[in-house]
Amino acid sequence: MEFRCRLGTPGGEIIEGIYVADNEARLRRELEERGLFVLSLQRRGWLRGLSLGGARRHRVGRQEFLVFNQELATLLKAGMPLVQSLDILRQRVSNPAFKAVLDGVHEKVKAGTSLSDAFGEQTGVFPAVYAASLMAGERSGNLDAVIRRYVAYEKVIGAVRRKTISALIYPAILVVLMLVLVGIIIVRVVPAFSEFYANFDRELPLSTRVIVGISDAVVANIGLILLVAVGGAAAVALWVRQPAQRARADRMLLELPWVGPSVRKFATSQLARTLATLLGGGIPLVNALEIAGGAMTNCYLAAEIGDLTRRVREGQSFAAALLARGVFPDVAVKMVEVGESTGALQEMLNSLADFYDEEIETEVARFITLIEPVVLVIMGVVIALVVLALYMPLFELSSVMGG
Repeated sequence: MEFRCRLGTPGGEIIEGIYVADNEARLRRELEERGLFVLSLQRRGWLRGLSLGGARRHRVGRQEFLVFNQELATLLKAGMPLVQSLDILRQRVSNPAFKAVLDGVHEKVKAGTSLSDAFGEQTGVFPAVYAASLMAGERSGNLDAVIRRYVAYEKVIGAVRRKTISALIYPAILVVLMLVLVGIIIVRVVPAFSEFYANFDRELPLSTRVIVGISDAVVANIGLILLVAVGGAAAVALWVRQPAQRARADRMLLELPWVGPSVRKFATSQLARTLATLLGGGIPLVNALEIAGGAMTNCYLAAEIGDLTRRVREGQSFAAALLARGVFPDVAVKMVEVGESTGALQEMLNSLADFYDEEIETEVARFITLIEPVVLVIMGVVIALVVLALYMPLFELSSVMGG
């Protein structure tokens, strides 16, 4: 669970941050053991797409949210007061769900709530990185620059994700077409040939008997097959939704050949860029690690970040903690070590993210170059074998008649 805390230090300083713990009582005990005074502690639930009442929460479109932030940063840089800027922007939003959120944020800010707290209370609508970035901007008094940095961060992350998905669309279409063609042949074409071959006095070739047998079994049990397929898909979806099983599935994904290394590199890039954005806004490393871990899409690596955060909090260097866990590439560990030793960790994290973004793009392009002809060859071979098996009896019949 994530908790937003406002703490007091023995020296009288007020600090804010987001902490991860199993429950509120345990977090309070840990903070008090460290000599901190808990002034406020608010749970930040991450029920994606759900509110506490069970009603579905509408997530704001990515592009719409980025446009809002660009306009907000522009108004703030021009000297427009925050409350007035929010009032102007909320009236221009056409999305009813987003407008309702902005109305609530405007009212809270108008009543004296900080902008980061107002957005942070919108559970499951905005990422934790955004609220933390706003908090950093409020602390530094440079809110418009921090918002611009967050927009740049989201654009880069989104561009990498879009390129990867776009590159995988064509192979996926080829696979789907192959399955559809084979399905049509099995369900519609083979039964027609089977009725024709029923009048043959000769025994059909083995390949033809196999294809006809498969077709008969599929046609006779097509309802059961569809039911099992839908039930299996639903069972897998429910299984993956469980946190422990999701983490196990994410770990298995990392261990897959060819796919695993690319997924690990994407996660490393995501972590590095998130940390660089938060550190650039003035968020301490420990707090930045907690937020970045909660923002990661791979649950297994997010749990590893939790242990890594604990090590850093206990005084271990970031690079040493990364090396101890052994779940991130060696290149990442070495670059972080250099960044810490030179005092340029933020710049090194950005360089690390750029490095892996380029690697991912290269690997995806190489994968597409290889997979497209492979899928086409497999499609051609499968269809050719099925057609050949269907026409084999006709070939034998013509040879017998010719003899």
